[in-house]
Amino acid sequence: MGMGYVGLPLAQQAVRKGLDVIGLDTSRRVVEGLSAGVSHVDDLSDAEISEMLDGGFRATTDSSVVATADTVVICVPTPLGPAGGPDLGAVLSAGRAIGEHLTKGTLVVLESTTYPGTTDEVLRPVLEERSGLMAGEDFALAFSPERVDPGNQTFTIANTPKVVGGLTDQCGKQATAFYAQLVEQVVPARGTREAEMAKLLENTYRHVNIALVNEMARFSHELGIDFWNVIDLAATKPFGFQAFRPGPGVGGHCIPIDPNYLSHRVKEQLGYPFRFVELAQEINAGMPRYVVQRIQDLLNHDAIALRGAQVLLLGITYKPDIADQRETPAKPLAEQLLAQGASLSYHDLYVDDWEVEGARPVGGESLLEAAATADVVVLVQNHAGFDLRALAEAARRFLDLRGVVDEPGVERL
Repeated sequence: MGMGYVGLPLAQQAVRKGLDVIGLDTSRRVVEGLSAGVSHVDDLSDAEISEMLDGGFRATTDSSVVATADTVVICVPTPLGPAGGPDLGAVLSAGRAIGEHLTKGTLVVLESTTYPGTTDEVLRPVLEERSGLMAGEDFALAFSPERVDPGNQTFTIANTPKVVGGLTDQCGKQATAFYAQLVEQVVPARGTREAEMAKLLENTYRHVNIALVNEMARFSHELGIDFWNVIDLAATKPFGFQAFRPGPGVGGHCIPIDPNYLSHRVKEQLGYPFRFVELAQEINAGMPRYVVQRIQDLLNHDAIALRGAQVLLLGITYKPDIADQRETPAKPLAEQLLAQGASLSYHDLYVDDWEVEGARPVGGESLLEAAATADVVVLVQNHAGFDLRALAEAARRFLDLRGVVDEPGVERL
């Protein structure tokens, strides 16, 4: 259930392993596209969708197909809600649809990221109420956190260890047996809460460490220290250190969102804050504003006002070499530049049309020409297809937010 960045690659892996797979989605557009062999996610090509169809895969919006399934995996979005916790509307909707058609012996697995307790306290009651069946007795229920990394060609669903936590020991064994057909290693958890918490720990770890280097990059600049060199030096230590690198913020479907689920849960149930997450969120969310200040400083050095200045953003996706724009820090950066009166253009090898009103794509002139005429060029995302040396040489001023351009006159974050 849910044919997005998580569900579709999982369906592909299941088809490749010879399972009979149905992709259930509420979007008729998505279903019609998949049925015609058209992919809507970066990690799968149209050819791979056609390969899935040849292997027996079919997509549908009809939830009655649940009645024919041995296993149902829920891969629906859980965006942040207005109160700071996850919006579980899609999970609840999926639970109701499954419950209407659930049969004895079926395994139901939730993969959508959420706070600890969701599988047992939120999903289970809906399934039981709608189906009249009991979880752990009539059907199996488990949680297995998705670990999809869009664009990663090294670690895929097949070779990334799969954490699985069951509502009961038997539920866990049934879920482990299912995933063992698909992946090289299954890692059993003590229960659903431990599996849910593991996902949040993974992403909170990254969120906090990115905030650490973002803050250190800011005061290192003030102290006249090349922090990118500092990271390279520290990374030579063969133990006890993992290199994280600063940037204009954090993006994607996990890091800027998932730790807030845990923070919200702790505050809601225990009454006190998860201070590391709240501080990390404050630092990372403030990076676009800091980048605007750095752009202003570059322009001020030459007595140029930001209002009316020509600013060119290179790369607007949240990761290199993919089209995914979810939670990209390029958006708040662009909005703040526009609010300051900058004339904003952008170029991205994977994005033709951006939803930021007022930002225009590089037009008929070449990218090098656009870089040469801009007052400042900002490398926001480092796509492999950019000729960074040529762009840096053409630009009047070049601000590198990714620390990858080591050319004279280039200023790095």
